[in-house]
Parts: sequence; structure tokens; C-alpha cells
Amino acid sequence: MTFPNNSYPFHNALSPIISTLFTGSALLLKPSEQTAFSTSYFVSIARSALSACGHSTNLIQSLTCWPNTANHLTSHPGISHITFIGSRPVAHAVCTSAAKSLTPVCVELGGKDPAVVLDDLSAQELEHRVLPILMKGIFVSSGQNCIGIERVIATPAAYSTLLPLLKARIKNLRVGCPLEDDAIDMGACISSARFPHLESLIRSAVIDGAELLAGGTRYTHPKHPKGHYFTPTLLANATPDMAIAQEELFAPICLLMRASTTAHAVELANSTSYALGASVFSHIKEHIERCVSGIRAGMVAVNDFGAFYATGMPFGGAPSRSRGGGAGGSG
Repeated sequence: MTFPNNSYPFHNALSPIISTLFTGSALLLKPSEQTAFSTSYFVSIARSALSACGHSTNLIQSLTCWPNTANHLTSHPGISHITFIGSRPVAHAVCTSAAKSLTPVCVELGGKDPAVVLDDLSAQELEHRVLPILMKGIFVSSGQNCIGIERVIATPAAYSTLLPLLKARIKNLRVGCPLEDDAIDMGACISSARFPHLESLIRSAVIDGAELLAGGTRYTHPKHPKGHYFTPTLLANATPDMAIAQEELFAPICLLMRASTTAHAVELANSTSYALGASVFSHIKEHIERCVSGIRAGMVAVNDFGAFYATGMPFGGAPSRSRGGGAGGSG
């Protein structure tokens, strides 16, 4: 049984379907209520493929329900394994329910991924090579990405160079519907339910000393006023004691944090309870190795973002934020 979350519903449905079928098993998907329609459609594609190959379409089932009904499924003795992607509180509920029938659970609990940028990089490298990677890592899928970059941690020279570059680029991002306009840079979020909370976190950070340099509020699109749009946001001078620096935002929000040294950058990277992925940008082998070995994360990309994922390597966080994993030879 798998619980694909509301980001990347195609991948998070098809990946377990393929893996499960190749092990000779059947699969029950319980999708997010926010992606019920799309998941049902993706499942119909897989079931059509089974039928075309002469196999039973009953090998794949999709069930959309509320959490209280899901408890019946997660505790059912007929389920042999559960994969859950989502928040820590819900994971506790799933694991508690699964324990009733001693069903093993693989969990992936999101991230607050840091990108550490060190001073040995030139201004030209930061603008033309690092900045595009950071922008992709922060704003891909409107920030709704478990391994997305949520914190850019830069040492002094890199911080001073990146600040105006990020400000200009983020302020100029074009928000709208990419199905109607190829010039759009970022689309809508899956839901507006968390927008008031995000706005509250941003206001609180500003009160605590952060600088709001772009965005900070929901966006009412002139053509799609009911769309779930949030303005691309940049908060500079963010610090670990701010609530916004401790919570997974899952939104188009960039926190820029200043580190005094490489060691301090590692300390800031480890200042949350999250430990999924990370990135480090530098040319100095000693500093790279210090970051890779010192940052508490299941995956670290060097001079890139998400390279471990794009190449099909094992996927998962450090033990405090994941149990089990996916992809790779044993995933």
C-alpha cells in the first residue's frame, strides 16, 4: 500500500506501481484528496497496460478517502507493506495504526533542504552558474518539492554577491498558467489552505529582523482570481531562531542566511530537525568534504541540485526523517 502525496502525483503513483508489479505483488494507492482525479487517471493508464498484456487489472487499486477511513486500511492484516510520503505527525498516526497488525512502514517525511554557497566562487560563477541552479531548486513546481531548496546559506562574500542577484531574479518571476502562456515562470500551488500560515510566518520573520525583499503574500491573478497563487518570495537575513527557518514551507519562498565560515554554514544547515537533502557549491575539496560529511542529510549534491535524484541513486533522508528509502538497486 502506498500514500503518494500531493506533489508529483504522476511520479509518486507510477513509481510504486512499477516497483510493486515487478516484485509480483498487487498495490493499493491512497492518494491525497487534492490529487484524487489525476491519480485515478494515472491508475487507469497502468490498468489499461495490464489489460493489454493479459494481466488482471485488479492488481492495482486506488481508493480516495478521509483519514479516519485510512486507519482501517493501515491497520488491516491483509496489507503486507506501507509506503508513506508526508508530514511527521501523519506518519506517526500511520505507523501507530500499522503497528496493530505489525505491518512494516517506509516513510519519507519532507525536508528543509539547505544549499551552502562558499566564498571561493567568483562573482561571475555565482551569477551565471550557481544562481540558475538555486532558482530551479527553490521554485521548481512552485516550491512544492520535498527536496527543494528552502534555505540558501552563504558565507560573507557569496552572500553579498547573491543578495542583489536573487532579489532581481525573484522579483521578475512571472506567475500564471503555463498552459496558456509559454512566458510564465511559475504556476499555482496545489491549495491555498496554508497561505494564511505562510503569510503569518513571513510577518513574524520580518518582526524578528528578516528583510522581505520580494513577495510575501498570496497573489490574485487578474485572469484566474480563484487560482492558488503565491508571490515568489525572498527573505534575507533569516536566522535559525525564526519559526520560518524551522518549518517545511513547501512554497515558493527563499530564505537567505548568512554564515561566517564553512563550519558555521554546516552548523546552520543542521539547525533544523529535517535531514533529507542538501547542496554545496565550492571548488575547494577540503571545504566540500567538510560539508558533505558534516551536513546531516541522506543525500548531498555537489555544485548542483538534486543530481542524486535525477540519476536514479538511492533516495531517502537521514534516520531522523526517513525510514527505508526508494530508487537505487534496492529501492
